[in-house]
This record gives sequence, C-alpha cells and structure tokens, in this order.
Amino acid sequence: MNPHLDFLYGLRQSVIKLGLKNIALLLAQLGHPQKAFKSIHVAGTNGKGSTSACLAAILDAAGYKVGLYTSPHLQRFNERIRVGRRQISDEELAALIEEIRARARGQSATFFEFTTALAFLWFARQEVDFAVIETGMGGRLDATVLIRPLVSIVTPVSFDHMSSLGNTLAAIAGEKSYIIKAHTPVVIGPQEPEALEVLLTRAARMEAPVRLWGRDFDASARENGFAYHGREDIALLRPGLPGRHQHANLATSLCAAELLNEQGFHVERAAMESGVRNVEWPGRLEWFPGRILLDGAHNAAGARVLAQYLADENITNAFWIVAIKWDKVAEEILLPVLPRCRRLYCTVAADQASVDPQKLADFAGRHGVAATTFATPAAALEAALSQRGAETPLLVAGSLFLVGAAREYLEHYVETSA
Repeated sequence: MNPHLDFLYGLRQSVIKLGLKNIALLLAQLGHPQKAFKSIHVAGTNGKGSTSACLAAILDAAGYKVGLYTSPHLQRFNERIRVGRRQISDEELAALIEEIRARARGQSATFFEFTTALAFLWFARQEVDFAVIETGMGGRLDATVLIRPLVSIVTPVSFDHMSSLGNTLAAIAGEKSYIIKAHTPVVIGPQEPEALEVLLTRAARMEAPVRLWGRDFDASARENGFAYHGREDIALLRPGLPGRHQHANLATSLCAAELLNEQGFHVERAAMESGVRNVEWPGRLEWFPGRILLDGAHNAAGARVLAQYLADENITNAFWIVAIKWDKVAEEILLPVLPRCRRLYCTVAADQASVDPQKLADFAGRHGVAATTFATPAAALEAALSQRGAETPLLVAGSLFLVGAAREYLEHYVETSA
C-alpha cells in the first residue's frame, strides 16, 4: 500500500462542491504555480485526451519541454502527470503530496483539485516550456480553468456527465465553453449545431479568434493516413493512432500548433508530422497481440466510433468483455456495438461502481447475442481467452477502468504466453 496515494484517493470520498474557491485558495497557498508556464487548455466530451497527447507530441518534436495533464489514468496514477514521455515518479509524487499538505494545512480540496494543484506545481518545478492541460469535467467550474492559456481547444461535445453538466448539448457546451478566454484564440473541432452555436456565442462575447473545423481547417482520408488542410496543407500524414475519427482530433492538434507558430513559437512542419506519427494514447483502439482490442467507449459517442472502426476492420464476430459505469445509459453503449459481436462477457469495472452485469447480459440476450456474467474483469478475461478461437477478435470496452484492469492482466498474459 502507498500511504500517499491512499490519502489522495481518500479525497474521492469528499462531497464534490462545484466551485473555484477551494482551488483558487490552494493555488494561492502554493504561490500560483500555474503562472510559471505557458499552457494550452483542452475541453470536450470525446477526443480531448487524444488531441492533448498529439499536441504534446508535436511540441516535444519541436524541441520544447512539454507537460501533459490528463485523466483518468489506466493503470497507475502517475500516468496523469508527465513531462515528455516521463511520468512523475513515485518519489516526486510522495514529496509533493507531503509538501502540499503541509503548505495548505486546513485547506479543503477534492481529489481532482489536489491533483490539479500537484500537476501545476510539478510542471513549474520542471520548468516546462508548455503544459497541455485537459479539463476533468466541464469547464466553467473545473479546477483547471484558472490557467490563462495561449490557445484553447474544444473537441467534440456530446452527452456525458449529464447530472453535473446538464441534459442538453447546449447546456453541456455552455459549461465547456468557459475555457474560451478573452482575446485568446480557440480551436473548435467537429460539433453538433446545437453545441457549436453556444461555443461561437461565447467566443464572440470574449472576442476570442476562432479556428473552426470545416471552415478554417479539416482533414481528408488517404489510403495510408490523412491529409491536413489548414493554414498550410500537408498531403499525407501517417497517424500513430488508429481509427478514422482520430483524423479530426489530430487535425485539431495541428491547427493549435499553427496558432502557436503565429504567436512566435517555432513549430515546424517536420515536428507536426513527427508528432502525428509518434503519438501514443493507450486504451483507445489499442491492439494487443492475439487480436485483442482495447477501447474506452464509455459513452454513446465513443460506442458509435468503436462500431464504425469494427465495421472498417470487417469485424463481425467479436467476443466482447464489457463493463459500464453505473451512471451511464448502458443501452446507448451496447446497441451500436452488439451487431459486431457474437458473445458478451459482462462484468464490473475495477474500482468503479458499475451497471449490474446481469442487466447488460439481459439486454444482449434480447438482441440475440449470448452473454455470461462474471464477478471480476480477470474472471471474464480468463473465460474469454480460453473459449474463443485463435481468429476470433476479443474486444474489451465500455469503461476506461475496465481497460486499465485488462491491460494489467494482458501484459502478464502476453508475457507468460511468450
């Protein structure tokens, strides 16, 4: 057990009171570390992690020292906070947790507020040139919103976290739109009209210059990748991330890099090509040896993207290990993917309250797909791996917490099978 992480995870039991007072006080007690580095702020429902990782890879290839703050993690907390390819070490993490607790004694904070302050403090100590900062949820009251970015990015907005953000696309987009700051350029990725109207209204109110997908930049598929069309055209990019949907995410990163270029930072075309080619984002359409595919697909939009990818790969008979967080609409995640599956292995996500696996199995059965329930992801994986044929694809999807547990199991499985 790690007592420092135990303390941090214990903060998850705190009642989340949406507001910026706590994080503002905490950052003040730490000397406002967020003011020590240049930042790019990324919000959205789907694609913000891939977009953040790609932009960080582009800036890294351009020779800059780049921090990257994302959530959630898959296997280790340290994944959330990194500089270049290096995650924060256990020793650095422990020291910063102790320091923040001492300097902010008596100051209340949620898990995400404390983690955000920790990331900002480490980036300041590391003297990063840039930090790419992903919001946790929303934007208006998100702990990350106190940064003053050079560029803001909004990736596709869709339905998720409705209990906190609202039940309409307009309401959700309204929350996320608060990362758009006065006179700060914003890159807006593909959006539904209802969300786009809200984002453009906020940008106009803040007098924020807009680069808009479909108007100012876009991407077109090529046989071995995609072409980017922005301030300059790049005829062929070979992306490190699979899936047609990633073309828009990567193009959004490229547009942000162009904006940084226009602000006087040197991000050459070679760095853009290298970043797109070398970006890594585990757990999102990630193939393991033995035809095993891992993908978060934790909301309806993500499930539709996964279904499209399975269709593109001509996969129609997958065995699917699935777990879904308790507050998601399970049917909206299951329905697009079920036609591509022959059997379901329904379980719970590690360290996450989940929809009853029997409910998932019953829904699959009503749609003509056989399903079995399992108490743990490991039990589901063991059964699926032993029952499928060598050519049968194994899909693990529905929750990033499930994917994290599966990665740990499969890393050991592949190692012992070699």
